[in-house]
Amino acid sequence: MTTTRHPLPLLHSLSIGALALLSAHAMAAPQTFTVVDAAGQPIASAAVSVIVKGGKPTAPAGTVVDMVQKNRRFTPSVLPVQTGTAVNFPNLDTVRHHVYSFSPTRKFEIKLYAGTPAAPVVFDKPGTATLGCNIHDTMVGYIHVVDTPYFGTTDAAGKVTIDVPAGEHKAQLWYPALGEATPPIEIPVRTGAPVTLKGK
Repeated sequence: MTTTRHPLPLLHSLSIGALALLSAHAMAAPQTFTVVDAAGQPIASAAVSVIVKGGKPTAPAGTVVDMVQKNRRFTPSVLPVQTGTAVNFPNLDTVRHHVYSFSPTRKFEIKLYAGTPAAPVVFDKPGTATLGCNIHDTMVGYIHVVDTPYFGTTDAAGKVTIDVPAGEHKAQLWYPALGEATPPIEIPVRTGAPVTLKGK
């Protein structure tokens, strides 16, 4: 007589792992951050990220986002992305652009083009890259690269809402007035109530 053995220990282990993942996901809740300057005025287009213990620092393979050129501007003007993200630079204008960055975080150049370049640019280390256009000097944009999947950009009222797991974490704040070489401002935060982050 043949006895069939069921892999109960393995199934039990998988169930515990799945429950842990579901539990961690269930604990994530919208957290509102308000960013203000030293005078208490809201700061728009500020990149806010939250470093969560045990969180993955790099984006899943194949993560691609767009930074559009429209009306001779980079849109959005500040684009936070997770480390390892590929960024496309579609040109929606009727004139050609020549996008570049000389920043240590990511140096690159996309020479005169219309439409969407053939290959995106991968941002593989944290920091800030300042973007420009060789043809239109007034075009300036920023890509802020962070080692966390929890991030966002403030609106005109200086507010951003990010889904963050419950607990005590570290928030990081960066905005263009700080300059690309300035590290983000770090502030300990606890989820559950609205948080105000003060810039310089």
